[in-house]
Amino acid sequence: MRTSVYLSAVVVFAGLAGAAVSVRAQTLGDVSRQEEERRKEIKTPAKVYTNKDLSAPPVMPSAPANAGTPAATPSPGASSTPAADDKAKDAAKDGTKDQNYWSQRKKDLDSKLERDKVLADAMQSRINGLTTDFAARSDPAQRAVIERDRQRAVTELDGLQRSLKDDQKALTDFADDARKASVPPGWIR
Repeated sequence: MRTSVYLSAVVVFAGLAGAAVSVRAQTLGDVSRQEEERRKEIKTPAKVYTNKDLSAPPVMPSAPANAGTPAATPSPGASSTPAADDKAKDAAKDGTKDQNYWSQRKKDLDSKLERDKVLADAMQSRINGLTTDFAARSDPAQRAVIERDRQRAVTELDGLQRSLKDDQKALTDFADDARKASVPPGWIR
């Protein structure tokens, strides 16, 4: 009994070893030669599609809704809705409001807002320094000069804060204008 088990195990291993020898991976050189032969066998070149081939598909006439009236096919340049006509007329009037206009306008507004934020932060730092310096001085003449500079800085900071509010309102108005003009969101990022 044991002999038959060993014998069948040897036969199975021999069969697997023989199958493993017959299966081998292709090398890159073999694949390259096969591809070169395949290309030589091709007589006619493949069709190359260009933009001309991809022009508008032919318009298939649809079945008329009413048998008495023929189906109307829109002309290639005509728009399908009055709203689209209005949008096209607005675009014709404002020919400069393309992607460059919208993206540049957004960049300008963002940079102005950022510049005003930096200036406001710097002015607040100046006020803090002047306040500390004022508290550290005991000479009334020096304190008067520092207090005068501090008051100027506070006034300028108030102006910068108003400017920040105006900048934020301008960005909000810009976003509303872009939405009303149906500007794609990618143009104003």
